[in-house]
Amino acid sequence: MSWDPSHYLQFADDRSRPFLDLVARIQGEPRSIVDLGCGPGQLTAVLRTRWPEATIHGVDSSPEMIERANADNQDGAASYEVADVATWAPGGEVDAIVSNALFQWVPDQLAVIERLSSSVAPGGTFALQVPFNYTGPSHTLLHEISSRGPYASHTEDLHGDRGTPPEAYLELFSNLGWQVDVWETTYLHVLHGEDAVFDWISSTGARPIIQALPEGLREEFVDQYKAALREAYPHTAHGTVFPFARVFAVARQAT
Repeated sequence: MSWDPSHYLQFADDRSRPFLDLVARIQGEPRSIVDLGCGPGQLTAVLRTRWPEATIHGVDSSPEMIERANADNQDGAASYEVADVATWAPGGEVDAIVSNALFQWVPDQLAVIERLSSSVAPGGTFALQVPFNYTGPSHTLLHEISSRGPYASHTEDLHGDRGTPPEAYLELFSNLGWQVDVWETTYLHVLHGEDAVFDWISSTGARPIIQALPEGLREEFVDQYKAALREAYPHTAHGTVFPFARVFAVARQAT
């Protein structure tokens, strides 16, 4: 699956809000930070503002995203790398691992998180945020429509529920003996434009299905999906309200 950094950044402010809320709960002064799923690197500045002296290393599986991150990077203490988090590991201990909307894409994510946690230095932090809106119309309609007739044979392996309940992260870090803070928040994003919800989800959650469809079928599917989203999320005088639930976990290892 390829990614379009410009499309992703269309809603940069709304997508950044959960990261700000996540980072606000991290304690201490980490000297080395790894940002897993860093995307185009637009959130490096958030980490730099909070921790001016830290080294920051961003990791993402998308060459397009890392190319954009490197092109925009003006931070001499920040670096970026193309890698698959499922198998990647830092070269040594780090003080903090942060991740914004990545682990829903990672198979066996809890095992991967546990493996990566072994690279966090004593007293360090593992902080993550993942979407938890898979029962919302944006996703139920996506899978319902793409499972019909002409689309089904192209999308049959793309309908897994990627949601992980907050209790799973609480149990994981608690079993490791870490202090952990887990919570869930639903954001009410107010979007603008005729097909604003489609514009949002087509750059992220719907991207695998849209890319799996051949030319011709893809355009037909998009038209049906857009129409269904417009009905599910009606436009109002102040914009289109798009509820989006997310799960957060901030865990700190004992010193």
